[in-house]
Amino acid sequence: MATQASPILVFGDSLSAGYGLRPEEGWVPLLQKRLQAQGYVTPVVNASVSGETSGGGLQRLPRALQLHKPSLVVLELGANDGLRGLPVPETRANLEKMIAMARAAGAQILLIGMRMPPNYGPRYTADFSHMYTDLAQRDHVPLLPFLLESVALNPNLMQADGMHPNARAAPLILDLVWQRLLPLLPAR
Repeated sequence: MATQASPILVFGDSLSAGYGLRPEEGWVPLLQKRLQAQGYVTPVVNASVSGETSGGGLQRLPRALQLHKPSLVVLELGANDGLRGLPVPETRANLEKMIAMARAAGAQILLIGMRMPPNYGPRYTADFSHMYTDLAQRDHVPLLPFLLESVALNPNLMQADGMHPNARAAPLILDLVWQRLLPLLPAR
């Protein structure tokens, strides 16, 4: 009988919480199914909260790390900071602290970035996007630069709000995440 591995902790916002989708339709539940189908005994804990900012995540992460003792943290936060126009250095500092916390708890980290719409201005959108690349390089963590890369500009893959992916988009998002996640997974 296989022993259960330490979990993967997905720590994000509505994009990972599956906002507007049935519980089984988001990319995170699909990740659990793919892991099982490929013979991994690694459980997935989705600790994502719709509306979460990096500041809120920073407050919640210590308890999540203590409770779940993950081997891997998929950190997908910052989008709500950007949509609220919060200062990029503040978001960056919060993400840096969360990366350090996860690492101190013995977990690997996969950082997932976001981009802001162009109406936030060229400087803010550039600074926001570069924040993730800079953090990944500085802290030597793998990065998926933009979670919605293959879906954001396709209205057929987005909910009516134009901000959240629909159920048809979830497998495409999972494919993007899987490419970065696979090298971090334990042996089967």
